[in-house]
Amino acid sequence: MILVFCLSLVFQHNRYQRAVFIHSANGLTGYFFRKYNTVQYYFHLKAVNDSLVVQNANLMNQLATDFAAPDSTITQYHDTASGRQYFYMPARVINNSVNSSMNYLTLYRGSAQGVKPGMGVVGPQGIVGIVRKVSPRYAVVMSLLHKDMRISAMLPRSGNFGSVKWDPDRPDPHYGILTDIPKNVAVQIGDSVVTSGYSAIFPPGLMVGYVDKVSEMTATNFHDIRIRFATRFRALQYVYVVENFHAAEQHQTESALPHE
Repeated sequence: MILVFCLSLVFQHNRYQRAVFIHSANGLTGYFFRKYNTVQYYFHLKAVNDSLVVQNANLMNQLATDFAAPDSTITQYHDTASGRQYFYMPARVINNSVNSSMNYLTLYRGSAQGVKPGMGVVGPQGIVGIVRKVSPRYAVVMSLLHKDMRISAMLPRSGNFGSVKWDPDRPDPHYGILTDIPKNVAVQIGDSVVTSGYSAIFPPGLMVGYVDKVSEMTATNFHDIRIRFATRFRALQYVYVVENFHAAEQHQTESALPHE
């Protein structure tokens, strides 16, 4: 107490010491406020991320490609989604593998939130995979980094389509292969590769990757094309599950065709 009393007298009657004390106290207070704000910002990051994911889903659900109408000027088309064909649902990634020949992701969103097997999954940069199994709260996704995965894709610059697959013999999570592109088609490094829309899984025009290398397959009439995936699989935290409201009708119609 005596020490505090003596210090108060010094600061009260000596202008220089009082200025030094106030400056030091302000600096110390500012330091603690900065630390507090840093901690507070860290704990608010999850809320900010969740908000951004929801906003992105809302924007994606306003794309013109999400809606469809039949090629007819005579009949009027109605469905329960009022013309909407595709709908995007945000989901958090809680498990992810990239080092196996059969890689999967687990999403914290399941059948209770509208997820069904066969739905496509996309990330902030591009295609991720296809839902294979669901429970009420979780969904397991076959990653594009799976030896059995095939995605129908096309080169927008030429309009030619083929299939994108991962090469488990060269297991790199950054690269895949675009097949079935004839040698007479001009393909350039950096060309975009997007979904073709020929399946009932993904809308057309979603980014798959970019042409990284082109070489000739000597025994075939097709290019050997390596692509760099748009999706950064090691950094996935949030994705979007894509529902196609027309998928069941398309599958039913196609299944009625005769097969050899």
